[in-house]
Amino acid sequence: MTKSLNKWLRKIHRWIAVPTAITIPFGVTFKLVGDEQLLAVWKRWDVAQSPMILTLAITGSYLYLLPYFVKWRRKNNTTKGESK
Repeated sequence: MTKSLNKWLRKIHRWIAVPTAITIPFGVTFKLVGDEQLLAVWKRWDVAQSPMILTLAITGSYLYLLPYFVKWRRKNNTTKGESK
């Protein structure tokens, strides 16, 4: 992957992590309180939370595996260069 794509994925991951980290404790608190009005408000926000968590999982797994991809690519490039 190109460096600009990696840069954008890092930015997207950071910007989505903040609202997700804020909404999770609110959701737990609203569900523990059990007030009907709070639960009605939370149902609207709960729909947005699932795609944010999915996006975090996808971008996070890519960012976690990125050093291994780079290492694998370097190893393949050096073995190709030695065989010539």
